Amino acid sequence: MRVDSGLIVLLIIIIVGFIAFAIWRIVVVHLRQATTGREELKGKTAIVMEALAPEGTVFLEGERWNAVSESGSIASGEEVVITKVDGLKLYVTKKDKEENK
Repeated sequence: MRVDSGLIVLLIIIIVGFIAFAIWRIVVVHLRQATTGREELKGKTAIVMEALAPEGTVFLEGERWNAVSESGSIASGEEVVITKVDGLKLYVTKKDKEENK
C-alpha cells in the first residue's frame, strides 16, 4: 500500500497547526490576570455596614467582611475601596467623591 506524499504533508500541517494553537492558548491563559480569590478584591468597592473606627464590617458582593480603615473613621453606609487583603481582613480607604461619578 502506497501513501500519497501530499496526504502526509497535509497531515503534518494539521498536526503542527494544532500544536501551535494549543501552545498559543496555554500562553494566553497563563498571562491572564487572576479573576478569583484575594487578587480579585483589590480595587473593588464595598459598603460600610458597621462604622470603621478604624475596625468594623463592610459588605462586598453579598458577603460581610472584617475591615480596617487606612483613612481614619468612616461612617456606616459610605463606600470604600479595598487596598489590601490580609487573610480574611480587608484594608480599605474612603472612596473619593470624583470616583462616584
